[in-house]
Amino acid sequence: MLITEWLTKERQTRPTVTANSYRILRTFLKWVEDHKQFQRIIPVDLTQDRNVRKMVPVSASKADDCLQKEQLKSWFTEVIRLSNPVISTYLQVLLLTGARREEIASLRWTDIDFKWSSMRIKDKVEGERIIPLTPYVSTILAELARTSKSDVSEDRWVFTSNSKSGKIVEPRKAHNQALEQANLPHISLHGLRRSFGTLSEWVEVPTGVVAQIMGHKPSALAEKHYRRRPLDLLRKWHEKIETWILKQAEINKKTNVDLR
Repeated sequence: MLITEWLTKERQTRPTVTANSYRILRTFLKWVEDHKQFQRIIPVDLTQDRNVRKMVPVSASKADDCLQKEQLKSWFTEVIRLSNPVISTYLQVLLLTGARREEIASLRWTDIDFKWSSMRIKDKVEGERIIPLTPYVSTILAELARTSKSDVSEDRWVFTSNSKSGKIVEPRKAHNQALEQANLPHISLHGLRRSFGTLSEWVEVPTGVVAQIMGHKPSALAEKHYRRRPLDLLRKWHEKIETWILKQAEINKKTNVDLR
């Protein structure tokens, strides 16, 4: 059966996406059955076959879709070893900023201010937000600019690829390879964002600071009076988070690089 073959193949590298896709297919087939003009075109019980259902991967819970501090060394080791420096840098920046995957994928060199150590993020909540450009992130981005021979003054994608848009589109395969090499459980790209928020608790960062860096909506439960912190105050805490994460990963902290 084609569905079984598809599930068998895709569940190996993309279990969460595969499980979600199966549910969409199942919903569609139910919709087909509810409309007389489409009935009997497709056997509606395809997704209910026992052999099909047992191949559907169990989606990891949100609690499991997160790097533990003991896993950071293995994760960084294998991500840094990736042969593609664009994807390697992208994944590290994703974890160390807590940004959404598309926010980092859409970065342009003109969004990064190496002089004043800041980064402009296209934010789906508020349009855009400015976050600190921490020392290690600054350095690996500068290294990427050099290796890719990019002019940081030009309005071009930071994370390029051969896709139609010219920017990085599908880094999951490389990430899954790194996870496999590190013998780590599956972690989604959104799980890296979730990891930033969870790991920041080890540094006892104020909840509102983490929310502002990550671009979360203000929460009255999290803060009685939500306030916008200035960039220098965000930097104080963001650098603490980065330093702690790098210490767990046993990576020597790098310093900012001025590309003016």
